[in-house]
Amino acid sequence: MSHILHIETSTSACSVAVSEEGQLVFYKEDLSGQSHAVALGIFVDEALSFADSHAMPIEAVAVSCGPGSYTGLRIGVSMAKGLCYGRNLPLIGLPTLQVLCVPVLLYHDELPDDALLCPMIDARRMEVYAAVYDRALHTVRDIAADVVDEHFCVAYLNQHPVYFFGDGSDKCKKHLTHPNARFIDNIRPLAKYMFPLAEQAMAKKEFQDVAYFEPFYLKEFVASKPKKLF
Repeated sequence: MSHILHIETSTSACSVAVSEEGQLVFYKEDLSGQSHAVALGIFVDEALSFADSHAMPIEAVAVSCGPGSYTGLRIGVSMAKGLCYGRNLPLIGLPTLQVLCVPVLLYHDELPDDALLCPMIDARRMEVYAAVYDRALHTVRDIAADVVDEHFCVAYLNQHPVYFFGDGSDKCKKHLTHPNARFIDNIRPLAKYMFPLAEQAMAKKEFQDVAYFEPFYLKEFVASKPKKLF
């Protein structure tokens, strides 16, 4: 059976989970955003103690790898890499925007078949990190840094209902007034939503090189300028 430790620290929430064969068996979260550096270490220790006490050998570590908070991502990825080095475990890196999509797909049955998903992580002012996926989580548009205005995603909105969610979506409501624009509130990237994606990666042996792995935020976005979409 597969046992995976999941770490999510990309936003103000800090969370850790353990899954067994695609089922959540342990979960801890702190939504206060006060101190990932303190909370994460405690949560990981508790997760490992739980796994050891239940004879669950951890076989991989999955980490949400951005885009997101610079500090949060560094803390989460550093912890994940340290565990992989110390326990000789493979590392699974999951895009945070895909993790955001999981609760929408699991708990919102009303989505039409042709719906597109646009998870958003807040950057600053009217800037967000966003991507567009279909219901099978196939990439329609890759992750990018965007400035949101009334023209954002208009090419997709003209043909599909597009669901916007994540902490970057609230500030966009007044600009995205297209009749096909839909909003889902209170969606966060959390460790308890990582296991469906991590299980897929585990089955396909899609592991990261622990020595060279970095969060997406640092590698892809920190030096780039936000751009308008369409």
